[in-house]
Amino acid sequence: MRYHISHTTHYLYPEPVKLGAHTVRLRPRSDGSQHLQQFAIALSPEPSKRSELLDIAGNTCLRLWFDSEEIKELRIYTQAEVETVRDNPFDYLSEPWAINAPFDYPQAIAAHLTPYLRPALSATFSPGVVDLAQLLLHEVRGNVGLFLSRLTQTIYEEFQYFHRPEGEPLPGGITLQQKSGSCRDFAVLFMEACQAVGLAARFVSGYQEGDEEQQSRELHAWPEIYIPGGGWRGFDPTHGLAVSDRHIALAAAAHPQNAAPVAGILQPGYFGQSTLKYQIQMQRSFR
Repeated sequence: MRYHISHTTHYLYPEPVKLGAHTVRLRPRSDGSQHLQQFAIALSPEPSKRSELLDIAGNTCLRLWFDSEEIKELRIYTQAEVETVRDNPFDYLSEPWAINAPFDYPQAIAAHLTPYLRPALSATFSPGVVDLAQLLLHEVRGNVGLFLSRLTQTIYEEFQYFHRPEGEPLPGGITLQQKSGSCRDFAVLFMEACQAVGLAARFVSGYQEGDEEQQSRELHAWPEIYIPGGGWRGFDPTHGLAVSDRHIALAAAAHPQNAAPVAGILQPGYFGQSTLKYQIQMQRSFR
C-alpha cells in the first residue's frame, strides 16, 4: 500500500526563547518493510544550519542549529509518501537454534545486540515483568513465535489503553502494576518482558493507519524484536497484532529517547513550559 502523510508539529512558548540544537527524526525509514518515495520538510523559523546524518542507532536524522534571535514558536511541517510492502509479518523462517527460548545469540551478533538486551528505563528488571515473561514462555513451551503472539495479546486484552500525547514512557514494572498505559508504555513493557527471557528488543516511533474515518491521526510507538532468521520484527500490543503494511516506522533505538521524533534544547535562562500542538493526516492508496 502507499501512504501520503502530512505532519505538523507546533511548539508554542509563553515568552520569547532562544532555540538550541534540535534533532528531527520525522523522515520515514526505507527497509525491507517500507520504501520511502518522497519526503519534504519545512521549518519556521529557518535554522541557520542543518545537517542530515545517521545517528548511533542508524536512524536518518536532521540536526538543526538556530540563530540567537528570540522566538515564541517553532513549527515543523513534513510531507512523505511511503510504500509499505510487507503484507505478511511472518514471512521468514527462524534459525533452528532460535525457535525456542532461552537461547544465546552467536557472539558476533550478541556484541551488537548488547544495548537491546537490557532494560532502557530501569537498572534491573522488575520482578513482576520477569514473572509475566516466564509464565507466558512456560505456557507456550518456550516457542519464541508463540511467546511473542501471546505477549501481544496479553497486553492488548488485559491492559487499559489511555491517550497520553506527551511525556516519557514509564518503566515496564509501573505499567504492569497499573494495568494501563499509553502506546509508549506498552512498547516498553513488551520490550522488558522480551529482554527478561533473552530476546533483543528496541523501541520504534512512527505512524499506524488507524481509523480511516478519522481526519487526524496520532504518533504511535511499538517494539521490535530481533529474531535470528527474521531480523527486526515489529509487534503492536496496543492494537493486538504483528506489524505489517499498516505501520510506517520513523526511527528505532534501544532507548526510547533516541527514537523521539523531535528532541532539542532551549538556551539557558528559560524555565517555562512549552505547549505542543500537532496534526497528522494519512491517506492510503493501493499500489
